[in-house]
Amino acid sequence: MPSIYQLKPRFQNLLRPGVQRLYAQGVTANQVTLAAAAVSVLLGALLACLPQHTWLFALIPLWMLLRMALNAVDGMLAREFGQQSKLGAYLNELSDVVADSALYLPFALLAGVSPTLVVLVVVLAVISEYAGVLGPMVGASRRYDGPMGKSDRAFCFGVLGAGVASGLLPSSWINGLLAVILLLLLATLVNRVRQGLAEVAQTSQSE
Repeated sequence: MPSIYQLKPRFQNLLRPGVQRLYAQGVTANQVTLAAAAVSVLLGALLACLPQHTWLFALIPLWMLLRMALNAVDGMLAREFGQQSKLGAYLNELSDVVADSALYLPFALLAGVSPTLVVLVVVLAVISEYAGVLGPMVGASRRYDGPMGKSDRAFCFGVLGAGVASGLLPSSWINGLLAVILLLLLATLVNRVRQGLAEVAQTSQSE
């Protein structure tokens, strides 16, 4: 299934000159990973403390865009400049889950928005990423299949944040969009398991 993740190579090409400058200044992939996670948690805490100030949710789309860039940057620093490590692999996966949860959960505090839907989205987001990480355990690659991967969720919650901040999205619409995201996350979970198994089967046949 199509996913925004498929645009990543083009996005990386735009970022490459900046990544080279960061490397020259001694910035490491793990530093970028931890910094992005820390800012996400701080922003989530701010929104959770002040959900009545809905204009603050305008920070979500701005930060989501910057965070997507930072996620690409840390990966490029690791792969292209010899900074890959087992610790980095752990930090990359864990920090994404923590950051996503911190940024999504404040929506549950908005008036009229279903906390149950928000929590279910967070839980299924975690499970779908876990399904992707399980790929190497069964002999497949790390699965990033859509239709609701990390980049897709970032886009969706960026739109939700902009809608909340502008007042253009009533709570009933937000709940409806959360329900759609939830269904797409279920499809993503199934798709990642299915594609992982198909990859293993194809590898076995070619041997």
